[in-house]
Amino acid sequence: MYELKIDTNGDAVADIAYRVRFSPSADGPQTATVRRVEGAQAAETGDSGQVVIEAAPVSMGRDARVTEAGRYRFFAGWRSDPFFFDTRGALNGLQFTGDDFFIDKDVCSIVLEMPNSALGPKRVGLWARTLDGAGGVWVQADRGALPAQAVFLVGSERDGYHAGEPANDARFIAVFAHALEHTGGYAPEEARRVAETLLPDMLSYDPTRPASFPSNGRTLTDDVADAFLAVLTNGKVTGDKVGPHIDLLAEFPYLGPPHNSYVQSHATSSIATELRKASRRLGSS
Repeated sequence: MYELKIDTNGDAVADIAYRVRFSPSADGPQTATVRRVEGAQAAETGDSGQVVIEAAPVSMGRDARVTEAGRYRFFAGWRSDPFFFDTRGALNGLQFTGDDFFIDKDVCSIVLEMPNSALGPKRVGLWARTLDGAGGVWVQADRGALPAQAVFLVGSERDGYHAGEPANDARFIAVFAHALEHTGGYAPEEARRVAETLLPDMLSYDPTRPASFPSNGRTLTDDVADAFLAVLTNGKVTGDKVGPHIDLLAEFPYLGPPHNSYVQSHATSSIATELRKASRRLGSS
């Protein structure tokens, strides 16, 4: 199950949640159902809630199969990966050449469009999480909002970070600060101050203002990698020489068509399995 969590009052606890579940791939073409839950239940773990999208078809080919229901539009399936980053440069001591690892990659995507009124009238905090129910109990497999933090800053606390909640993120300030000291050469006090600006791990968004990372939400063309690198290195590295992809669409679901064709069969991975893999890759948010 995949959840979008929304904190509406600034306490880093979800007040609204959207929950997406997929049908088993063994039963034929996959579908997805989206539920909305509010109040105390939004902060809990479960698959209850008001159905807002029911049995939406999952797209396996180039054509986007879009489902509309009331004030919502929904898509799930393969699309061209919009994330852009020189991954090999990052692995080579942050020596970037502008080689975009994701330029020809596809990703299993969930796109949910709603009116700003569904979020409330003021600034909210957003994050997403993945839950695994294979053992009969929902277990949080990962979570995130701000790009790259779970890759570069969590150190030996990776498992705890993925299983954690934003409301408890103060416990990771020390490990973030240590990574910033090591990579960016920050003095200890300054490293801790910067770490505190990165936690709790939520994407802040004011629906009354245009989206623009890092001050207000994030668009598909915002160069989030450059922004993160400048923080990580204390201004020593300000970019990876890679820019936004040009195959983005002006209309929903905004992500370009996939580079390859994917045919659903018992031998292929289900969309849910591929989404779990995608959510763990560099820059997931």
